[in-house]
Amino acid sequence: MDVTRLSAVPLALCLGGMDPSGGAGLLRDALTLSELGCQPMTVSLAETLQNGLACTRIEPPSMDPVARLEALAPHLAGRWGVKLSLCALDATGFRRLCATLRHLAPPLRIWDPILAPSAGVGLHDGGDLRRMAADLLSMGGWVVSPNRGEAAAIAGLPPAAIHSASTEVLAAPWLEAGAVAVWLKGGHASGDQVQDAWVSAEGVRLLEAAPRLSGERRGTGCLLSASWLGLRLLGHDDLTAALTSARWLRNRWDRAIAPGGVGRPMFMPQVPAQEVT
Repeated sequence: MDVTRLSAVPLALCLGGMDPSGGAGLLRDALTLSELGCQPMTVSLAETLQNGLACTRIEPPSMDPVARLEALAPHLAGRWGVKLSLCALDATGFRRLCATLRHLAPPLRIWDPILAPSAGVGLHDGGDLRRMAADLLSMGGWVVSPNRGEAAAIAGLPPAAIHSASTEVLAAPWLEAGAVAVWLKGGHASGDQVQDAWVSAEGVRLLEAAPRLSGERRGTGCLLSASWLGLRLLGHDDLTAALTSARWLRNRWDRAIAPGGVGRPMFMPQVPAQEVT
């Protein structure tokens, strides 16, 4: 066994919510990253009562996530990166988390901001996202991957603005807070085509458009942002990783399952990594 080669496997640290069903959250992140050949590590920032039908309760974790993160610090070397998503910490706890991340200085960073699970109880509003952005993005280096609803909320726009607001308006608050790029996901826009946008100081880059697929799937945002991190750790550049993640999601759309025949379908695990092209 080539121990040197095994020790070079990239590490992906996922900070987010625990969905016990595995359709979304940390379990979905870990499944996605392991399929890509990365070693996932996870720290829970939110505990949920959740299944394929809905999320009915969200609470802060019982154990201090900063202590858990500090315990993992010896592993965080070489090729590694972090993904941040659902967070139920209070303002003080989140600032402590940000201070620890600033000290650890992950080489790759993506934030998938979440207002609420796609079905069930909510957690944050636009004001919460603005406060989190001010604490997190000021350290620099973060890509943010909101959907249009989350982007409208942080901009203080009404829900209807997810269809009418320009890409520049929806991306502006994240960039002003310090994000290096905003990967604005297009699934919540209207029309028969879905098109993401990549927005940075260099301007707006519209990614490839694709026909809207029928039905709903759980964990699309988790799969996209986790696979982006994994692909970046494997050497892809920012845009290629975003494009490839979206293609990978579409390619496996029809192979989703609803465990027990209940709820919205979730993505099946163990899709061969060679399908990522």
